[in-house]
Amino acid sequence: MARGFGLIFAVSLLLMLLDLCRGSTIGICYGRNADDLPTPDKVAQLVQLHNIKYVRIYDSNVQVLKAFANTGVELMIGIANLDLLPFSQFQSNADSWLKNNILPYYPATKITYITVGAEVTESPSNVSALVVPAMKNVLTALRKVGLHKRIKVSTTHSLGVLSRSFPPSAGAFNSSHAFFLKPMLEFLAENQSPFMIDIYPYYAYRDSSTNVSLDYALFESSSEVIDPNTGLLYTNMFDAQIDALYFALMALNFRTIKIMVTETGWPSKGSPKESAATPDNAQTYNTNLIRHVINDTGTPAKPGEKLDVYIFSLFNENRKPGLASERNWGLFYPDQTSVYSLDFTGKGAAVLTTEANVTSSNGRTWCIASNKSSEMDLQNALDWACGPGNVDCTAIQPSQPCYEPDTTVSHASFAFNSYYQQNGATDVACSFGGTGFKVDKDPSYDNCLYLTAGSNKTVTSNTTAISSTSSSSTQNEVSTWVFSCLLVAFLPFLLSMSDKFDLSALLRFCHRNENVVPF
Repeated sequence: MARGFGLIFAVSLLLMLLDLCRGSTIGICYGRNADDLPTPDKVAQLVQLHNIKYVRIYDSNVQVLKAFANTGVELMIGIANLDLLPFSQFQSNADSWLKNNILPYYPATKITYITVGAEVTESPSNVSALVVPAMKNVLTALRKVGLHKRIKVSTTHSLGVLSRSFPPSAGAFNSSHAFFLKPMLEFLAENQSPFMIDIYPYYAYRDSSTNVSLDYALFESSSEVIDPNTGLLYTNMFDAQIDALYFALMALNFRTIKIMVTETGWPSKGSPKESAATPDNAQTYNTNLIRHVINDTGTPAKPGEKLDVYIFSLFNENRKPGLASERNWGLFYPDQTSVYSLDFTGKGAAVLTTEANVTSSNGRTWCIASNKSSEMDLQNALDWACGPGNVDCTAIQPSQPCYEPDTTVSHASFAFNSYYQQNGATDVACSFGGTGFKVDKDPSYDNCLYLTAGSNKTVTSNTTAISSTSSSSTQNEVSTWVFSCLLVAFLPFLLSMSDKFDLSALLRFCHRNENVVPF
């Protein structure tokens, strides 16, 4: 009996420690409402190239699931609103869907979330009443195969689910959705699933630019907005909207439900009336968002609170209806070139581009791989450069002049530079998900000659580098310290129980997280 209690305690402790290991994360939404997108295989390579670890798709497309197999990328998959009726009516429908659409590809494809319906309160047809029954049936199907703890079930909402969002402390849910929200929130609390919200400060600014400043929407405000009820200070709209949701949840006594942002972003192009939809503004918003999230900043009401965020969207989608901005939320064009430069790690240098032409003052430059990058990230980037990137990698094959030294960083440097020179020697062409960087010293050696685009290379953009240091927040440092102390304190006990669970999995997990040093 005592040993059984000890095992339960040990497992609970492990779960707590694992949660401390992981900070806030940034993912990307992979919408496919377009007729000119690359194949899922190429998309999976692009995602890995840019070190994107979390991807949301809106269905359970077989080709996409296959493409992301064995990539380590965590997928959030979806059940469309049109399919809610059969999922809500019969348990057998959920069972069959799981058996045929998920289990054949899991766990090679790492599925971690299932969204049952999307923004149902915005749907023209009244499907809100179907969501919770469908969620319950999906969860039951997962429980039958033992996956209900590994794959979380939820549904996404627009900010329209709130009747009031300002001031944040007055945040309240729309009473017209009460019949649907109450059982849904009870489901989330009972199963420790997140409340998923789609947040767009862009729309708040576009539709009310006289009341909302552009800087406030872009995380660039030097002034503060004060919540008169709490005295909390807000410097950006994103935090204010998140806190409005926190306060709405607390008003209904749902204090343990975590929030996850399943969509946010900024369009790079719009109609003439959408003057704020520009590449510069899109880059500014997403760059500041990533830094804000990765540093575990939290919000004024929840400082240091972890928040997982998905940026919308991976590609521009040319079949989406509505204003021009609706088709221009992508970070990449269909040919996989960047709409603007963006560092997903939040730790490197972000480059803001404008349309002015300038001449590089550094003369010749080369692009090489960073020896601080992980072996996996370098290999993924190398594979992409030599594959979809169309780089001639013959020189780094055995017996060729650039094969030695036979290291991934050396081979990647050659491939990175070739791609960089062939694509205009721009900052974007040397990104490689943060694994590449520019140098002004020729990296050629012996008979291995690195390509060059020539001196005084004209760059068709005015580049302003914004440096950022990879610093963790105070809260993250405290979490790391607490984690280390707890692990050391309970290590003897955990080791004594190691025949019941895989302790090495914990250590491997934390080894992959650079913010946690167990010993």
